[in-house]
Amino acid sequence: MLNPLSIFVPAHRRKLLVAAAVLGTAIALVDWWIGPYISLGFLYLFPIMIAAGFLSRKTIVIIALLCAVLDFSNLPKNETNVHLVFSSVAFIGAGLFISELVHNRYLTLQQYARALGDQVKRREEAEEELHVVVESSPAAIVIIGSDGKILLCNDAAQRLLAPKAEPLSGQSIGTYLPTLQRTLQAPSSAVLRTTMQCTGQRDNGEAFLAGVWFSTYTTVSGPRLAAIIVDLSEDLRTREDLSLDFLLKNSRILMSAVAHEIRNLCGAVLVVHKNLSRVQELQDNEDFHALSTLVESLQRVAALELRTTPGHTAAAVDLKTLLDEFRVLIENTYHESEIQIVWRVAQPLPLVWADRYGLIQVFLNLAKNSQRAMQSTETKRLCVTATEEASRVVIRFEDTGVGVTAPENLFRPFQRGESGGLGLFVSRAIMKSFDGDLACEARRAGACFVISVPVCPIEETVHA
Repeated sequence: MLNPLSIFVPAHRRKLLVAAAVLGTAIALVDWWIGPYISLGFLYLFPIMIAAGFLSRKTIVIIALLCAVLDFSNLPKNETNVHLVFSSVAFIGAGLFISELVHNRYLTLQQYARALGDQVKRREEAEEELHVVVESSPAAIVIIGSDGKILLCNDAAQRLLAPKAEPLSGQSIGTYLPTLQRTLQAPSSAVLRTTMQCTGQRDNGEAFLAGVWFSTYTTVSGPRLAAIIVDLSEDLRTREDLSLDFLLKNSRILMSAVAHEIRNLCGAVLVVHKNLSRVQELQDNEDFHALSTLVESLQRVAALELRTTPGHTAAAVDLKTLLDEFRVLIENTYHESEIQIVWRVAQPLPLVWADRYGLIQVFLNLAKNSQRAMQSTETKRLCVTATEEASRVVIRFEDTGVGVTAPENLFRPFQRGESGGLGLFVSRAIMKSFDGDLACEARRAGACFVISVPVCPIEETVHA
């Protein structure tokens, strides 16, 4: 396609040929009227050059010779031959030169048009292939504008963030992934290409752990961010469940060793009891006194209390972030069990001094106990509350389950049934390891377990 800014385009052919004919006729009339004293023959160059852009070489030569004849018609006879030759050469040369220029320009533009068409076709094919890859990707892909609104997204992003809501395009990414919006709005001239994990939220309020690969780039409309998002919640749940099982497994090994010693004591009690059964005067018998001592030892073991030990793994922990991760871990399971979870987390919460890994294991154990306790109840609701009280952060797990039948046996390691067990014993041991505590508050219905964690010291907060 020829450049529309040029006059030598097919659309102008008829107009320019008419203009050239009119101009040539006007020059001939004026030249004839002036007479032999002034020659205007050189003006024939203009109509020849105008017409040369559209005529064949043969036609250009004929018109040039005609103009040369008209040019010397008013000259003296002794000048006509020389003037005819020079005029013919000049007119033919100018016409053919313009013809070649226009022809070469037309060929060049045609080549550019073909090359451009090939590039456009290849780009369309590449865009189509990219579109297929993006739409078929199991990972969510979004492009975010400088104002934090979603410009483009694939079906996976729609299913991940808002499966039953309106299309994501035009919505703010801060509703679903606030961290991405803060990253885009942060003042930075550097181009970011990195990964991160953060807590996301679906349109129905359900939290999930997001793995994000993103990069920023600049356009004429401002900075933009392209991100690939995957849901890591299931991986996190699996990892934490395995960790809790591993912890309980090792704890059972420890408790088995203790139980072995208790069985030894019980065996000794039986031996002493057998000896005493053959003695008539029990009050003065040494075996009787030995039996009393063994019974007292068993009572002390059964009433075992855990002592506080320095927590070597304790550090400053952001409880808000930890609760967000815990929410991701349990919400899906609770939703499947048709159990409502109510979150009442005070804002802001101070940093606490604890073992992050151990603390989340305690949360999981309490949540699973509550889930089991509510299996047979009509009302199924767990309320998680976190508040700051007297230099400590208190987290309460209050459920509508069957309640606790024997509160005095809750944290003893060798109790059977739902009222006790190894899980609560180990959970309390974990809390004691970093000066925390786990207790049970009395309720008329259901159960309420209270976790108490010390607030992080000021110097540790500064270092954190």
